[in-house]
Amino acid sequence: MSETYYEFGTAAERWDRAQLFFDAKEYQTAARILRGLVDEAPEQVAQRLLLARTYYHSAQLGRAETELRAILELNPVEDYARLMLGRTLERQGRPDEAAPHLRMAAAMSGE
Repeated sequence: MSETYYEFGTAAERWDRAQLFFDAKEYQTAARILRGLVDEAPEQVAQRLLLARTYYHSAQLGRAETELRAILELNPVEDYARLMLGRTLERQGRPDEAAPHLRMAAAMSGE
């Protein structure tokens, strides 16, 4: 795949562009930009989380699960990632695996 104009620029410019594409529900384009950002800085949770959300909203649930598990490995108390992982597992028909993540997310967020 060749690079396109939206994959150029500083990391901050690409992050802003990825958020715009995500907000416009252009998930494939957002994912392409975010994938590059995550490859450059895999420890950055915000980029991974938006990539996971992009995959979730475009029904790429296996990819969403992979990103969410990577986030939780970096930051086990990331409650939104925990909630999203639970929802992703539910959407894949895995409610027994989802339940502990959903309970933990609720406890961490005070719900």
